[in-house]
Amino acid sequence: MPSPDIASALSVLPGRPWPLGATALPDGSVNFAVNAPAGTSVELCLFTDPDKPTKETMRLPLVERRGDTRHLRIEGIPPGSTYGYRVDGPWDPLAGLFFNPHKLLLDPYARRIDGPSRHHPSMRTRDESGDRERTDSAAHAPRGFVPATDRYDWEDDAPPGTSMSETVVCEMHVKGFSKLNPAVPEALRGTYAGLAHPASTDYLRDLGITSLQLLPVHQHLDDGFLLERGLDNYWGYNTLGFFAPEARYAATDDPVTEFRDMVKALHRAGIEVILDVVYNHTCEGGPDGPTCLLRGYDNLAYYHTAPARPGHYVDFTGCGNSVDISHPRGLRLVMDSLRYWTQEMHVDGFRFDLAVELGRNADFYSRRATFFQTVHQDPVLAGVKLIAEPWDLGYGGYQIGNFPVDWAELNGKYRDSVRRFWRGDPGVSGEFAARLTGSEDLFAHNRRPPSASVNFVTSHDGFTLHDLVSYNQKHNLANGERNADGDSHNISFNHGVEGPTDDPAILELRRRQARNFLATLFCSQGVPFLLAGDERLRSQGGNNNGYCQDNEIGWIPWNDSEEAAALRTFVKKLIRLRREFPCLRRNAFFTGQPVGDTGLPDICWLRPDGKTKESIDWEAEKAGSFAVLINGAETRESLLLFFNARHETREFHFPQFPRCAWTLVADTAAPAREGTRAAMPAVVAVIQRSMQIWKQGPALPAAPLATPHPAVRTRSSRRGTPSARVRRTKRTSAR
Repeated sequence: MPSPDIASALSVLPGRPWPLGATALPDGSVNFAVNAPAGTSVELCLFTDPDKPTKETMRLPLVERRGDTRHLRIEGIPPGSTYGYRVDGPWDPLAGLFFNPHKLLLDPYARRIDGPSRHHPSMRTRDESGDRERTDSAAHAPRGFVPATDRYDWEDDAPPGTSMSETVVCEMHVKGFSKLNPAVPEALRGTYAGLAHPASTDYLRDLGITSLQLLPVHQHLDDGFLLERGLDNYWGYNTLGFFAPEARYAATDDPVTEFRDMVKALHRAGIEVILDVVYNHTCEGGPDGPTCLLRGYDNLAYYHTAPARPGHYVDFTGCGNSVDISHPRGLRLVMDSLRYWTQEMHVDGFRFDLAVELGRNADFYSRRATFFQTVHQDPVLAGVKLIAEPWDLGYGGYQIGNFPVDWAELNGKYRDSVRRFWRGDPGVSGEFAARLTGSEDLFAHNRRPPSASVNFVTSHDGFTLHDLVSYNQKHNLANGERNADGDSHNISFNHGVEGPTDDPAILELRRRQARNFLATLFCSQGVPFLLAGDERLRSQGGNNNGYCQDNEIGWIPWNDSEEAAALRTFVKKLIRLRREFPCLRRNAFFTGQPVGDTGLPDICWLRPDGKTKESIDWEAEKAGSFAVLINGAETRESLLLFFNARHETREFHFPQFPRCAWTLVADTAAPAREGTRAAMPAVVAVIQRSMQIWKQGPALPAAPLATPHPAVRTRSSRRGTPSARVRRTKRTSAR
């Protein structure tokens, strides 16, 4: 029963059905509105005692109803109070109905959630017999804070507005990035405030990063099986609150304000904020998981269930459930969340986890699905970056290249092709060339530009760059799953020894391969995507699935070795090169046709002897060894790239045209050799498994003979160009 003092202090009024969630009104009252159409009753549960914050002090029935929405308005709620809901209704698991008034439900629209959220046995949906679990969960279930009037001052904040072609993405974990950084005050390390600190923003700006892609910052629930192992869900792909910033990443007791301060600080540094959002599933798992969110309000509306067996979830995600965004209720929840983070939190874009699931109905995926059409016409989302992870685990789940025109996609084919090429696999040069030039075969069909391809070699999911060149096998025993978790298809190479070694030859080759991957990444058409810490040679000890490692395995070290400092300098040089040469960030695919007044095509593929590569050269079974001339005729800033993935040194001839001096920009075998000059008819040695980047210099006198060199003869068709080659390359399957 409620305390008489509390009850007498409250005024309960009908309220209104919009907006959903708890909304502080100008007169100090709070409006509560929630969807629960199939429930027979809905009660608002208030927790108002500051000395006993988990003790429920009163329940108020939501008797007012308009359509599917129950609502009321309350005056006099004490500051700092929290709340949740209880919904009663039919219990019929075979029919997909899991109403349970014993379970406290979080408001799906809660903007701030009380503390870290952890699974507790009292939150279970069913008992061991399969019947309704009757243990009251209120003492352990997540609760939302009753909101106060929002008076945040954004000052002069404005989005950087970086175009996709100019974007350099860095993926990071909010906590893992600054947790060990001694330049950040200890109290701020691992928090939003730590990421906003000048030590962080100055580092990122100096590196050349334009956009941060943050691993999930929505409040998440730690899984019960991880807590039993003494671990937690570090990555956060277990969403609980679609509107609430994760409380455990805040240095203060106000994560909403701290998150906004972080965005404002990053914007002032010219850096965008992109959120990795998990709308494809929730933390409730399957029918034996916790009931704390959507399942208790309207299971059949929010989750994909089998039409003929509504008690069974259709799981496209591997996480026990899949949110049904083809249903108006799920669609509204996700769209309201996207608009909130854009308008109220000023984020600049979204990376959608398992984005194929968002375009599914009961039968198939479509890039014309209701969700994509709704996003396309929404004026609030018109200027934000939209990046899809273009796969899920359902039938036909690999949909790379099949997202709408305004979307970019993480290019898994790029990752695999570049890894195979530098590992020395035979017969992959044609695929590698297609990926280097923006993956026209994947994105041009619906008039998307090269920037639709977000190119990556490593990401949070898999080996770090250091481990990619140091391990053949995953080493995930620390995760407590007997090394059964994580992907076994890594396309990695340890170069002779598994893991750490003192062999100087192996260590040098590993560092060279790391530079090869990075140089390829930043010289490719499309958007480069860098995993934070790769520029510092961060290792996870061979763990390729560190989702539960909230410790030194998952955190970035800041104690630089000489090799790490050198690699960071190399990355800065590559990003600067990309910024200085427009030919590396084109807004259109190459055509193979002449440009400018030179008569040279916009791109020319060459053999090491300087002659044009023919079709038979692309079909060669040996590891790749070739050059590419990227013609910057409009600005006289052409680039010449020499690739040698073979295990022996090869001589490369400079092309006869353009007749100019060439200046070495980068050599992955000898990073300090920058500035070397060369000119026709120079020949350079490119050592085994290395890459060189040369930029066009001053023009030389005209050649005595007018006959063009075969390496630069133009073509009236695209026969023999990388684009033509792409169309003859089989599409590889998803990892």
